[in-house]
Amino acid sequence: MILNKYISINKNKNKVFINKTKAFMDKAKVFLDRIKVSFDKIKHKLLEQFNKNIYTKLLFTNVIVFSIALLLLINFSNYMVKQSVYSQIEQDLLRKSKRVNYVLSKETTGLDSALGSKSETEQELLKFLADSFDARITIFNQEGTILGTSAEQEIVPGSKVDNKFIVVLTSGKTTVVHKTDSETGQLTFTAVIPMGDAEQAVENGILLESYPTNTDLILNKMRSFLFFGGIIILLVVIVVSVYLAMCISKPITRLATSIAEYNGGNYILNNEKYSLDEINVISEQIKKLTVSLENIQSKSSKIEEERTRLFAEMSHELRTPLTAVQGFAEAIRDGMVEDKALQNKYLDLICTQTLHITRLVDDILVLNRLESGDITVEKLPLDLADLARGVIMSMEGIAEINNSTILFMKKSDKSAVLGDVDRMEQVIRNLLKNAINATDNGSINVSIEAYGDEVQLIIKDDGVGISPDELPHIWERFYTVKNQHNADLETKGTGLGLVIVKKLVQLQDGNIDVKSQLGKGTEFRLGFPAFTSNSELTIN
Repeated sequence: MILNKYISINKNKNKVFINKTKAFMDKAKVFLDRIKVSFDKIKHKLLEQFNKNIYTKLLFTNVIVFSIALLLLINFSNYMVKQSVYSQIEQDLLRKSKRVNYVLSKETTGLDSALGSKSETEQELLKFLADSFDARITIFNQEGTILGTSAEQEIVPGSKVDNKFIVVLTSGKTTVVHKTDSETGQLTFTAVIPMGDAEQAVENGILLESYPTNTDLILNKMRSFLFFGGIIILLVVIVVSVYLAMCISKPITRLATSIAEYNGGNYILNNEKYSLDEINVISEQIKKLTVSLENIQSKSSKIEEERTRLFAEMSHELRTPLTAVQGFAEAIRDGMVEDKALQNKYLDLICTQTLHITRLVDDILVLNRLESGDITVEKLPLDLADLARGVIMSMEGIAEINNSTILFMKKSDKSAVLGDVDRMEQVIRNLLKNAINATDNGSINVSIEAYGDEVQLIIKDDGVGISPDELPHIWERFYTVKNQHNADLETKGTGLGLVIVKKLVQLQDGNIDVKSQLGKGTEFRLGFPAFTSNSELTIN
């Protein structure tokens, strides 16, 4: 019964202990979690400040780098000074040990007597030497037994030195060792000297123990000087870092403000010169970019204006034939035209207008491709005279309808040029078509001439001509000459032919010029670079 009660009490005590331990562990875990959260917040805050801008990055980096360098310098200096001080103490102890060995070796008789009888005279000699050299002197034999000492306490019979000193004595070399007492922390330097001359057999040894008291003081002073000097230099580094960061961040801030103004549409260039060459280079590049943006914006505005005007002109040009087609088609649909001949005439007009609309759309598409650069031109050698002769032969039948003739004359043997055969044929065909439409019962003269490095194609007619007021406008889109001879719908132009011709000529590095007199005819003169063996074949 008592045993069960005792076991029950122990179980309750164990349970209470376990519960307390668990509660303590829970509290410790909560405490560690709070510390971790606080550490994460501090770390996040520091990183946020570090990555905030160049100013904080430069300042933080300089301070951290200098602090690490200072710690490394203190540790390195501490090590070097300690080694230097230790070396000096060892050298000083070696000099003392040689003198002690010399004195004790000369007093061989007295020393032997001292070693045998431990007389007061020899004891006083050891004390005198110890006081003179500020060191503790101990004499021991090869077994390590202490034979004599400068210490005031008496030697306990059988006392021995450390075994490592016996090993050093056996080697016959003078050695200095140092160690720190684990209990007191006192640094001790010990010189182990074989007693007697080097020529004599080693029987006894001398221990010369020194307790330097100013080593730690020197090291502590050195650390203090480095620490306070480092603090002063750190303050200087912080001031210099702040100054440099401001010198760098201020121009960048002003530059960012200028870029923000550019982004807002203010393209007024700032001619401010900055103190840093790199910032000036960036500023110059931004100015060049601004100029490019202005040019692009200007070109975009012009393109938008041209596109708006093109749509307006297209609407105007398409409205007339579409209105006619709609009117004729509604008249036929509503039965307003009962006469079969008139009905066929209306249908012919609808077909003619449809063809005109088709030609107009085709020309608009070609012109759009030319202006957007989608049409490529292969610059290959071709004979301009043969090409012109072939186009003339294919269009003689059209000229005969107007009772006109096309005459060709090659005035130069040099007729080879660099160009695209298909595009060049399109140019010649358009110009001949315009000449045929403007000439009735007349002639059209086509000739090939050469002037220096240029081959010229001349197309001249004796048709109605173009008035001086209209001549500058023939290169405009949708412009048609008012006094055109054949103004019927089948032969009426779209007003885009000459625009397309000029762009095709320019794409082939050529030039085009026109002369005309009202009632006397028109002359188109086209010039292209002559082909030579040194000519470069390209594709535009």
